[in-house]
Amino acid sequence: MHERRFHHSQAHRLEAPERLTWLPPAEVVKALHVRAGEAIADVGAGTGYFALPLAKAAGPSGIVFAVDAQPEMLDLLRAKVAGRAQHNIRFIQAEADATGLPEETCDLVFLANIWHEFDNRALVLEETQRILKPGGRIAILDWRPDVDREPGPPLDHRLSAESAALELAQAGFEDVTAAHTGKYSWLVQGRLAQSAQAQGTQVQDSEVPGRPLA
Repeated sequence: MHERRFHHSQAHRLEAPERLTWLPPAEVVKALHVRAGEAIADVGAGTGYFALPLAKAAGPSGIVFAVDAQPEMLDLLRAKVAGRAQHNIRFIQAEADATGLPEETCDLVFLANIWHEFDNRALVLEETQRILKPGGRIAILDWRPDVDREPGPPLDHRLSAESAALELAQAGFEDVTAAHTGKYSWLVQGRLAQSAQAQGTQVQDSEVPGRPLA
C-alpha cells in the first residue's frame, strides 16, 4: 500500500480549484444519504475535501472521524477546521485496516480514492465491518480505469467498480450498488447485514444519484 499511497507532499493537488468541477463534493455527499446525527468515518481523509462537507451534513449532533495514516495530512485538516465554526470532526492517525475506533461506532464508513492503494482489501473490509453499527453503510469512491486523467493514479493501479462491488458482496454486504460519479470516478456502496450471519448479495447498478455503470 505504501508504494501507491498519495504522499502528503502532494497535498496541494487535493486543493486544486478544478477538482471541484470534475469531482463535486456536494454530488458525492448527496449520494451518501447522510442524515443528521450520524457518526461517519472518513478513512483516508487527507486535507478534508469530503470530511468538511460530511461534517456539515451530519450536523452538530453528528460526528466525523477523520482517519489518515499521515500526520501531515491531519495537520492540514486541523488548520482548516481551526478557521471554521465546526466542532464535530475528530482526528485519528491510523491505517485503514486498524482505525482504533470502538466496535459498532459508525453509521457510515467512507473511503475516497484509496481503495486502489490497499494490498489487502479484505483486512480493510474486516475493520470496516468491525466499526460499523448493524445496518451501517460502506461507501467506496475511486478512480475509473476506463477514463484517463492526468492527476490520478496510473491506469494500471486503478480497480473497476465491478470488482469493488463484488468484494463487498463476497464479504457479506447487502444492497450493493455501483455508479459513476463526477467525471472520472465510481462510487460503490453497501450495507452491513443487520444479523451477524453474513448473507449473499446481488450487485445492482445505482440509478439515482449518480450514473449507472455502462
